[in-house]
Amino acid sequence: MPHRFSRLLPHRDDYADLPRSWRRDILAGVTVGVVALPLALAFGISSGVGAAAGLITAVVAGLVAAVFGGSHVQVSGPTGAMAVVLAPIVAQHGLGSIALVTVVAGLLVLTAGITGLGRAVTFIPWPVIEGFTLGIATIIFLQQVPAAFAQHPPAGERTLPAAITVVIHADWAAAAKTLGVVAVVALLMVTLPRLHRAIPESLTAVIVATLLVSALHIPVAAIGELPSHLPAPVLPHADLGAMRTLLGAALAIAALAAIESLLSARVAATMSDRAL
Repeated sequence: MPHRFSRLLPHRDDYADLPRSWRRDILAGVTVGVVALPLALAFGISSGVGAAAGLITAVVAGLVAAVFGGSHVQVSGPTGAMAVVLAPIVAQHGLGSIALVTVVAGLLVLTAGITGLGRAVTFIPWPVIEGFTLGIATIIFLQQVPAAFAQHPPAGERTLPAAITVVIHADWAAAAKTLGVVAVVALLMVTLPRLHRAIPESLTAVIVATLLVSALHIPVAAIGELPSHLPAPVLPHADLGAMRTLLGAALAIAALAAIESLLSARVAATMSDRAL
């Protein structure tokens, strides 16, 4: 058990190649940061915690994963699948539940890592993973339909009925403006990689769309002011009485985090000649 725990901590050997690879590492870090910035904002909004929370979480989680991560060829960042899982938790239990449920989920993942339970992912069939990923992508798409039509999602409705309701009762005069911005972003993200693979299409699309909205004075909702620094650490308010209700959500988050991390590591292992 002590040996397994020590494997989770950084070692001096992990930085042995740094004098030779620091230039490539810096370039890779800048690339990941450029891609993760718009994703962090978008997934923060999608999960219901807000754009600022998504940005701060991406920064802190990225730093922690860089130090304590177990792979030389992977990075950690915001994921759409986790936003889908967190959204109903925020809607049902409020923002105060996020700190408690994520800490418990982290402890569950840590326990699985120490005990070696993560190897069970090798038994999951690839069609199951593909279906899971496709389902997550569908849910993310449907979650954005109300925003694309300049409306708030109907309270209490599930994702698919809410999207259908929004489309049926759409105010097309207002929706045309937001759909136009969405179309510009989608077009840029599809065409820019074909022009040059080095162009960060996500960040470029966000910048171009923002400039067009500002220059043309298009009346669409904006994210608002973002923090210019990290907030001071505080102890979150935890309602231990709600732990029984939130335990299922913590298990879901832990399982999703473990599955995504281990499967991405498995893919990375096939692309690298270096052991993970």
